[in-house]
Amino acid sequence: MDSVPMVAITGQVPSAAIGTDAFQEADISGITMPITKHNLLITNPAEIPRAIAEAFHLASTGRPGPVLVDIAKDALAAQTTFEWPTTLDLPGYRPNTRPHSKQVREAASMIVDSKKPVFYVGGGVVRAGAAQQLRTLAELTGIPVVTTLMARGAFPDSHPLNLGMPGMHGTVPAVAALQKSDLIIALGARFDDRVTGHLPSFAPHAAVIHADIDPAEIGKNRHADVPIVGDAGEVITELVSALQTQYAAGKSSDYAAWWSQLNKLRDEFPLGYDTPSNNETAPQQVIQRIGQIAGPDAYYVAGVGQHQMWSAQFIEYEKPGHWINSGGLGTMGFAVPAAMGAKVGSPDSVVWAIDGDGCFQMTNQELATCAINDIP
Repeated sequence: MDSVPMVAITGQVPSAAIGTDAFQEADISGITMPITKHNLLITNPAEIPRAIAEAFHLASTGRPGPVLVDIAKDALAAQTTFEWPTTLDLPGYRPNTRPHSKQVREAASMIVDSKKPVFYVGGGVVRAGAAQQLRTLAELTGIPVVTTLMARGAFPDSHPLNLGMPGMHGTVPAVAALQKSDLIIALGARFDDRVTGHLPSFAPHAAVIHADIDPAEIGKNRHADVPIVGDAGEVITELVSALQTQYAAGKSSDYAAWWSQLNKLRDEFPLGYDTPSNNETAPQQVIQRIGQIAGPDAYYVAGVGQHQMWSAQFIEYEKPGHWINSGGLGTMGFAVPAAMGAKVGSPDSVVWAIDGDGCFQMTNQELATCAINDIP
C-alpha cells in the first residue's frame, strides 16, 4: 500500500525436502503472494545472481514494492560461478512511466475550464521525486494543494497554496476543498477510505483527473474522467507544458471566488488543540515543539496511532522524504526500526522517533541494535 521498495531474501529447506513438511518448512512464497509485488523460489545456485538482480529491478521500478527471493538450503550452500546479468528483459513487465499526450492535453483543458479545482497529492509524488515539479505546477496555476498522510512534505507547509492534509484527520479547508471542488486532480493518490469517507457522498460535483504509475489504482475507488498512467514526475512535467501552451493561446482561469471561500475556512477553522486545564502539557504541544526545535531538515518517524496523526498535523514539513510512517497498513512498532534505518541512511541528520507506549513495547529491543552498531 505504501509502495516501499524492498527485497527480502529468505531461506528454504533443501530442495529435495520441499513439500514434505520438513522441519521449519513454510511455503513463504505462497504466504506472501498477496502482499508482494513478486516472489521467486530458487533451487539452482546458478540462478541466484539473476534472481537477485531481477528482485531489485522489480522492487524499484514502476510502482515500487516488496519482492521476496526464497532460496533452498542446498542452493545456498553450493558453489557456483558468479555472473551478474548486464541487461534484464522480463517478459510481461513493462511499467509505463510516460503519460499519453492526448490524456495530458485533455487534463490541461479541464484544469483551465474549472472554477473550483484542487490538487490531491499522494505518496506517489514523493516516490517519484517530483516535489519540485509539483511546486512549479501549483504556482503556474494558482490551484490549492492538499497532501495526504503519505505525501506530507511533497509541497511545503509554509506555501500559501497548501491547505494541509485532507481526510478524517485533516484540516477543515483541505477537506472542504475536496468536497466542494468541481475538479480533483489526483497525483499519485489512491482515494483511500481515510480521505474519502463514505465514497458515494465524496466530492459529489467533482470531475476527476487521476494520474498514477499503477493502472490498477485508477478507477478502483472513484471513476476517473481522465485517467493518466505514468510516473508522477513525467505526468506533472508534461501537464505544465500543456498548460503553458493553453495560457500562451490566451486561455486563463479565475479562482478568486474559490480562494475567497477557502481562505475564509482557513481563518475560521485553524488547526489547533485543547490545552489541558490541570497544568499538564498537551501531547500535541510536545510534538509541535519538537518540530520547531529540530526544524525542517530533521527526519520524523512515527509509529501508528494518535501520536502518528499529531506528528503529521503539528510538525511543519517543508521537504519530501523527511516524514516517514506506515500509512496503508498502519504497522505498530514501525517507528524505532524505521528511525534506525533513517539514521543509517542520513547519519549526519537529526532523526526523531515519535512513538506511543504500545508501539514502543513491540520493537524497543532494536535500541540494542542501535547501541551495538553505534547508531546514535
